[in-house]
Amino acid sequence: MLEWIESTELSIAIREGGLPYPIIGGVHLLAIALFGGALLAVDLRLLGCLMPSRPFSDVWYQFRPWKRLGFVIVVATGLLLAWAEPVRLYGSPSFWVKMSLFALVGVHALVFRARVYGHPEKLDPGISSQARLAAVLSLILWTGLIVSGRLIAFDASFEPVSPSEDRVTSHAVGTSVQGTSGPFGRIPTRLEIAPDRGDSRGSPNFTRPEPS
Repeated sequence: MLEWIESTELSIAIREGGLPYPIIGGVHLLAIALFGGALLAVDLRLLGCLMPSRPFSDVWYQFRPWKRLGFVIVVATGLLLAWAEPVRLYGSPSFWVKMSLFALVGVHALVFRARVYGHPEKLDPGISSQARLAAVLSLILWTGLIVSGRLIAFDASFEPVSPSEDRVTSHAVGTSVQGTSGPFGRIPTRLEIAPDRGDSRGSPNFTRPEPS
């Protein structure tokens, strides 16, 4: 499945194109800044560290559209980046940590929706201890999610490897397989066959795909 995703035209265009990957990555980072800034403002208001004189409902409704816009862009661009390199992400421990934290973010939203986020007007007279707890947990979860996402680029599956480590030669003449390891075992990423094209010594020509 992962090899099929990586072989699709969309995945190849993003991964190997000169502009799509950095553009999508840049938009992804800007959306994180937009969403993170709005989230930080709301959580700090719940903790009484920002705009304490303003009613919480005013702050909530002021930043809610920006949070929603940033979240949608983050998810959309994140899916495109994951579609470009699914096999490498499969072998990235930081990616699985990030996905686990993302699931906990969903649980956090469901748990605190009724008493904190669903009716912000109820917190205008005073911020409850439960609302403060929701803000602290929100900051911890999203900070961990952003940090783990940044650490993906430093995982072993994204580090350049030498040809001796990267290539597994099959018994078929002129066949080489490039693979990566993940938490559920080894997954080959590419299979390229390069038949002999006139080598005077009669030896097969092995070609290595350009790194993406």
